[in-house]
Amino acid sequence: MAFTHASGKHRRPGRMQRTTARAASVAALTATAGGVAGALAGPAAAAETETEQSGLTPVVTIGGSIADEIDAQADAQRGAADDAAARVAAQEIARERAAAAAEAAKDAREAKERAAREAERQRLNTFVSPVAGSYVSTAYGSTSSLWSSGTHTGIDFHAGNGASVRSVGVGTVVQAGWGGAYGNQVVIRMHDGTYTQYGHLLSIGVSVGQSVEAGQQIGLAGDTGNVTGPHLHFEARTGTDYGSDINPLVYLRSHGVNL
Repeated sequence: MAFTHASGKHRRPGRMQRTTARAASVAALTATAGGVAGALAGPAAAAETETEQSGLTPVVTIGGSIADEIDAQADAQRGAADDAAARVAAQEIARERAAAAAEAAKDAREAKERAAREAERQRLNTFVSPVAGSYVSTAYGSTSSLWSSGTHTGIDFHAGNGASVRSVGVGTVVQAGWGGAYGNQVVIRMHDGTYTQYGHLLSIGVSVGQSVEAGQQIGLAGDTGNVTGPHLHFEARTGTDYGSDINPLVYLRSHGVNL
């Protein structure tokens, strides 16, 4: 006896049919790795794909060769990421080392500049006695008919003929030659704007415009000009001319010369 169904209604496919169709669809979407052409679909896919029932949804287990290739790709990606991270770290270390080297070079340059400034400061502020190992034989302001003004405008240092006469500090020679009553003389403009005079020289060893250092020999002591014997007449002045004298002993001591 034949059975018929009501018009317009259809029976739902059974569970086995739905599972088989779903597994076939999954297999049709999975391609083999490594460039093998073709798709797994239809009844042939069931031979290479195992389907497990989990109640509602089938679980598809991929073949071993495909899994191996996926693992290899993942390893390659991880390796590439590790290499990139290593390059970034190396670049950062290089930048830090370059910055440290630049800072060290800057510190060294600044230290060198500070040392140069200190050396220059010491050079400019170094003063010495005009005659090494000598002493003052005639004081500043002494009175006598020997001097035209009636008073001594400088100090006399004990020195024999030919004794070395030195610049007391850094300066520039502004006069070098005959100075009348002073005999052979040298006048130096010091770096601080004051002037020093060296009179009665036997000979002169510098010329106008020449720069001199503290302790540099500028001539030899003698007895030229208005004198009673060889010695060095030394003056400190605010200008180049006679009459602008200041106490030379105080001047030298204020610059650290012990007399």
